Amino acid sequence: MSQKLLLSAKEIDIILHRLACQLIENHTHFEDTVLIGVQPRGIFLADRLKDVLVKDYHLKDVKMGYLDITFYRDDFRRGEKPLEANKTQVDFTVEDKRVVFIDDVLYTGRSIRSALTAIQSFGRPREIELLTLIDRRFSRHLPIQPNYRGRQVDAINQEKVKVHWIENEGEDAVYLINN
Repeated sequence: MSQKLLLSAKEIDIILHRLACQLIENHTHFEDTVLIGVQPRGIFLADRLKDVLVKDYHLKDVKMGYLDITFYRDDFRRGEKPLEANKTQVDFTVEDKRVVFIDDVLYTGRSIRSALTAIQSFGRPREIELLTLIDRRFSRHLPIQPNYRGRQVDAINQEKVKVHWIENEGEDAVYLINN
């Protein structure tokens, strides 16, 4: 197994600021916008983006939640090992709001399809957008594309993209892993 560094901590920081600026450009003051980190790994990116928006760009009242999609997945109960649920934390209604789903890697699109179904339990959004750190554009099974992307990666065959967050793996980095 070999791995190649795709993004360093500094490059991730630059991308986070670029993504934050794109969000501000499209959502200005975030009065009608909510950020939703898709569990499990999208929450790290969502937390980081919110920090950048609040601390570096001085936005106030950025609403953010975490959405667990486990029971909405089409592969739930198909594997040998049952999937473990995460905690959903959406303390507001999304009715008539602009929702931005945030996930670390967009791969087949199935997680986002699950998130689209799961979010309906919290109201009917006016609009839904997708922000992803890594877009694996040639791996899609569903016609889902990000509105905001950090970087496109053309991973082929059995290659995997692994995002490491300092909160979870002790470093900020993105690797391309070849099995």
